[in-house]
Amino acid sequence: MTHVNSTIARVETMAPQIATNTKVDLDGLLEFLRPRHRGILITERGDGSPQTSPVTCGVDGQGRIVVATYPQRAKTSNARHRGRASILVLSDDFNGPWVQVDGAAEVLDVPEAVEPLVEYFRVIAGEHSDWDEYREAMVRQNKSLIRITPSRWGPIATGGFPPPTDDD
Repeated sequence: MTHVNSTIARVETMAPQIATNTKVDLDGLLEFLRPRHRGILITERGDGSPQTSPVTCGVDGQGRIVVATYPQRAKTSNARHRGRASILVLSDDFNGPWVQVDGAAEVLDVPEAVEPLVEYFRVIAGEHSDWDEYREAMVRQNKSLIRITPSRWGPIATGGFPPPTDDD
């Protein structure tokens, strides 16, 4: 019980973090997104309910958010049939800033997806040691790529307490 009490005491003495919301234009959004590769992809099921998937994401050269997947996955089917998706892009630090992005979604399948999958790899991990091997693996694995063109996004946000008001 002493450990729990000391943890509570430390938390109570920490300065409160104030939540932030920073509005950005498309260039500011893409600048925020490019170094972040963790996201929660949100698509709509046939009954209208949300379907969510943790994903690795990147931003391609045209400013679209890209996610590698397989054609059999629910997220792929939903994006293909609905033509739209949302993604919550998170910082590596769970308590770091995040942003939700909504937009038109398109799905590319092999063979059309192969070169966009090369770009996906590059924007997330850099150069591959053997691009021919990578391309062959994408075809053999029957990979797909979801591309989301941002049309709406929330502010870049951080969690915390509401900011003080004039009444405080």
